[in-house]
Amino acid sequence: MTTSSQTTRTAPVGALARPTGTFAMVAMDQRDSLRTMMIERTGQPRERIDDATMTDFKLTVAQALGPSASALLIDRHYGFRELIARQVLPGGCAPVLAVDVLTQEPGGPVTDTALDETVDPRAAAADGVRALKLLVIWRRDGEQDRRIALAARFVELCRAAGLASVLEPVARPTAEEEADGTFVLNDAIVAAARELAPLRPSLYKCQVPNGGVGTVADLAAEAARVDAVVDVPWVVLSQGVDPARFPTAVEAACRAGASGFLAGRALWTAALGAPDTRATLHGPCAERLRQLGDIVDRYGRPWWDAAVGTDVAAGKRDAVAGVAHQDGGTA
Repeated sequence: MTTSSQTTRTAPVGALARPTGTFAMVAMDQRDSLRTMMIERTGQPRERIDDATMTDFKLTVAQALGPSASALLIDRHYGFRELIARQVLPGGCAPVLAVDVLTQEPGGPVTDTALDETVDPRAAAADGVRALKLLVIWRRDGEQDRRIALAARFVELCRAAGLASVLEPVARPTAEEEADGTFVLNDAIVAAARELAPLRPSLYKCQVPNGGVGTVADLAAEAARVDAVVDVPWVVLSQGVDPARFPTAVEAACRAGASGFLAGRALWTAALGAPDTRATLHGPCAERLRQLGDIVDRYGRPWWDAAVGTDVAAGKRDAVAGVAHQDGGTA
């Protein structure tokens, strides 16, 4: 007799996971944000950081970190075709394709997104892609219906193509909240999750509470608020977190019910502007990824055990409460 647990383990999201059911995934889908980081780190003028330079860096990251990653996220503009054609990723690292169109001024943050209508999910699946990713900018701005419709369509397109859907809401303040200082990051992360996680993407990707600042116990308590409203597997991103603090942030999130991470800046930023980019990626950056993989294997919740009901979620919250009495954690 086939159990519901056995059936669940055949879901498309399993292709993105480690054998333990946790996720140690590399994000390499930055576009103008990567160009800006390369300018800042190398001191080169913007015109010197051309498309070929960005593509080459992304492929070098894929070569160096792919062997230790369970999945790698990339965009179609810089490197996707080359990644697939050259078979850069090893068999244990699943390709994930970003399908978000970004509204972003050069050097500025992403202010809005849309779904890239030029991407055919079934064609992507035929190319070996195992999941698609959509970034959604969340604000208290009266655009709830539009966001939900966008995210719901994305999830359904993935489902119809047999692909996992990775939904990434990023909470930002409105102009009014920025002016009067009323924006509270942790509350906004929870509000975004409450609005969009019920669409049941295969994997929910969210920000780290407190920007990763605090003890394992403090961060786990805040991350438990996310876990209480997300009944699908979820992971954290690294944007806005000091790379040195990211291991602690991952441990805390996993103790609260997360299944791992999908991160970019915390993994490969050190290679930007390094004397030997390739050596830095294959050395310290790859070792960092391996250490983070150990953390998610130890503390992460296997994706197939993600909460499906309030009783399970309540049990996880009780378990997290015990972390508050611990002084230890990952440095």
